[in-house]
Amino acid sequence: MTSPPEPSGVGTGPAAAVADDVRAAADQVVVTLARLVRDGEVTCHGVNSIVPALALMLARQGHAPSARQISIGGGLDGMPPSLPRSSSGSGWLSGSPVVLSNVDVYQLALRGRVDLMLLGCVQVDAHGRVNSTVIGSFDRPEVRLPGGGGAAVLFQVVRRIVVYRTRHEPRALPIAVDFVTATGNLDRVVTPLAVFRATPGGLKLEGFQPGASLDAVRTRTGFAVVPTEDCAPVPPPTVAERQLLERLDPDRLRDLDFL
Repeated sequence: MTSPPEPSGVGTGPAAAVADDVRAAADQVVVTLARLVRDGEVTCHGVNSIVPALALMLARQGHAPSARQISIGGGLDGMPPSLPRSSSGSGWLSGSPVVLSNVDVYQLALRGRVDLMLLGCVQVDAHGRVNSTVIGSFDRPEVRLPGGGGAAVLFQVVRRIVVYRTRHEPRALPIAVDFVTATGNLDRVVTPLAVFRATPGGLKLEGFQPGASLDAVRTRTGFAVVPTEDCAPVPPPTVAERQLLERLDPDRLRDLDFL
């Protein structure tokens, strides 16, 4: 008696058999982040950041070939054949002309030499303030989070910060965060449902992802959602973007953050 066939699909890694909606959300967030990269920018991603690391790879091998990519693991413009399993691992040194220390990366940022950084967060509020420190009060938190690392500094010195969430829900997008880990040069917020633009008046809805609607975004956001004048649907990944994604991340490591 033969065993039943394994679930079909691209990728044979730990996330190969996840639900279609999870796979779609992962692809859409990565592609949306990649499209925000401008050609020629010096970009960076942090630790535990498979999604932004892949987005920067996608941009560099697509519409932004002159963008520079700094890995927190020490590489500059690394060209691993596929996405390393750790965003701070030695795989990012493949093809890198230098090895950068953590101090080197922060010194570059402090001198204004980093144009764009992609960062995750636990909460981001209506004013564009980010929390990665605690849920609840600081002294007696319900949950103590990993912390912001150098986010408090980086938000002040990197020209553009784009943060992303793998889930779109009211507690992750509240009127006010439980604790302000970082605030400053926020540019965009990307989720599986929406893209928010930072404005002097707070976050405004710039676009809604495929399959989402304005009503859905409003229902699942903790603050009042105000669309920009040019608010429009975000296009789904193109065939070329999908093909490049699968080549760069054949094991679909990107899905793991969305489970």
